[in-house]
Amino acid sequence: MKLHPMWQNYPQLVPELNQTIELMEQSVKLKNKAVEKAVLDMIHSGGKLLRPAYQLLFSQFGEDQDRKKAICLAAAIEMLHTATLIHDDIIDEADIRRKLPTIRKQFDNSTAVYAGDYLLISCFKLLADYTQSMRSLQLNSRSMEKILDGELGQMNDRYQIDVTIDDYLENISGKTAELFALSCGIGALESGCSEAFSKKCSEIGLNIGLAFQIIDDILDYTKTPEGIGKPVLEDVRQGVYSLPLIYALKENKQALLPYLSKKEAMSHEDAQAVFDIVHQTSAIQKAQDLAAKYTNKALKGIAKLPDNQVQTKENLARLTKAILMREN
Repeated sequence: MKLHPMWQNYPQLVPELNQTIELMEQSVKLKNKAVEKAVLDMIHSGGKLLRPAYQLLFSQFGEDQDRKKAICLAAAIEMLHTATLIHDDIIDEADIRRKLPTIRKQFDNSTAVYAGDYLLISCFKLLADYTQSMRSLQLNSRSMEKILDGELGQMNDRYQIDVTIDDYLENISGKTAELFALSCGIGALESGCSEAFSKKCSEIGLNIGLAFQIIDDILDYTKTPEGIGKPVLEDVRQGVYSLPLIYALKENKQALLPYLSKKEAMSHEDAQAVFDIVHQTSAIQKAQDLAAKYTNKALKGIAKLPDNQVQTKENLARLTKAILMREN
């Protein structure tokens, strides 16, 4: 697999990220070769590998530098992430992911459910095979629970005009930020760092994940489908009101209500009207400001990390800043 071009700026990470992908490939062994190919295509479809990258970076702070174990954890985390994407595509009835047909589109929903479940099993098999600590299994299990809570919270808030910023943040804390928190925390913990230090790393990861999801939601209102590799405005048509729309509702609810009240009957033209109204408010700027707030909180946490890993701290800071500036 060819890594995302962004990693050219982090050459120290490239070998271990390549090994992470190789381990994921080796872990996928299905009797149904068509589905196996679809899962491998998903693995190779150009994901940024941010979560395993953070895990690998935070693993450099401990005394236990078993890189085989670190790469195993990175692969397990990315397999967990990929499983959640496959399941998300089923719920969202999505046809495109990373500019390629989704597994549900290529086959059907049942096949996609099994493919996602298989990746979840593969995640825990890797953890069982390569780590001796039950703590990692506990952390992964709890993270999966929080991810599900976030997804269920988002589902419960569908088409809710009065959804608040706190509701939104609670949902994305689970469905997106939790996996970043796990990546950073487990990277530190499994490399021999203390529980207290690992918790601080998790907090950094949570802030990174919050900023990441906010930017992702901003891109839905600022980029084309070709630019981000998936359809835009699908969330609003499915009743998922993300941060820019929530801010816009606070400013100009009356203009938005005629379109949002249509719920499932909202057309592409209606969604475009919502898009235009959002751009007439200060919603996108406010969302960008909040993303910057969480990015800065993460950067302050990174600055307080031990100075015995200067290059690692520099890479963490650069990578975290790049998330705020990304365009896809």
